[in-house]
Amino acid sequence: MNIETDCIACIFNQALRVTKELNLSKEESKKILDIAGCMVPSFSFSLTPPQNATPMYEKIAQILDVEDIYKEQKVLAIKKAESLYDYSKELIKNGDDPIVSAIRIAVGGNVLDLASEYSFDLTTEIQNIIKANFAIDHMNDLKESIDNSKNIVYLADNAGENVFDRIFIETIKDIYPDIRIYYFVREKPIINDICFKDLINDPILDVATVINSGIKTPGVIVSDLNDRAKELFYTADTIISKGMGNYECLSDYGDLPIFYLLKVKCQVVASSLHLSPGDLVCKSAQKVD
Repeated sequence: MNIETDCIACIFNQALRVTKELNLSKEESKKILDIAGCMVPSFSFSLTPPQNATPMYEKIAQILDVEDIYKEQKVLAIKKAESLYDYSKELIKNGDDPIVSAIRIAVGGNVLDLASEYSFDLTTEIQNIIKANFAIDHMNDLKESIDNSKNIVYLADNAGENVFDRIFIETIKDIYPDIRIYYFVREKPIINDICFKDLINDPILDVATVINSGIKTPGVIVSDLNDRAKELFYTADTIISKGMGNYECLSDYGDLPIFYLLKVKCQVVASSLHLSPGDLVCKSAQKVD
């Protein structure tokens, strides 16, 4: 899906959010906002929101002379998520269906998004997600797809969320130890997305092959995947796509076995899915609901 007029204001507001998250001075903040304002005319309605937002974030990183704008926030998000690991595993253990519970917890982790306009409490989200109603519920279709898969590509999203992705992947591997799972991450830091260097020595390496996808945008642009990632993507039996950025970039790929897992956090994505902000989604790209 390409940007709408509302996306323009949202992307600019993301620049404002950077200044607040990093506690920048008024002078630094104005410099960031001036740059963001100057970049608005270059936004293209033929590109996705992540594609339009990426140059702005790259410019902000240049101005601040840092590679990873949200490095500290990412570390804290991962630490918070890790504190809920045992609790989340216990919820799965006590649930009726481990795969369904793991899907739900993975979606609950999707609230970890500093680019979102909505605030959240992670513990509350995880507590509520186990019994919450999904506005689009194709979890049984995803279960069936996993059951018939030899190779799964799992498209990562935000830092911290990777912990809940790991829980989902561990659950899959407990039941289907022979399935090969490839965890696609960004090539380099962009917003608070998890990138390749964030997962060095991470426990997820015990259950999945972490793939440096070549993607530099906060969403998977298929044409930008490196050769290995592209081959794995197109030959996967199941593709699990986490978050709004990946949905925004992949929503036109209805012929592929993609399952979108996300919490709707903006009106534009809500309208695309005929839902409301705050709704929970497990959607098969191949199924009209």
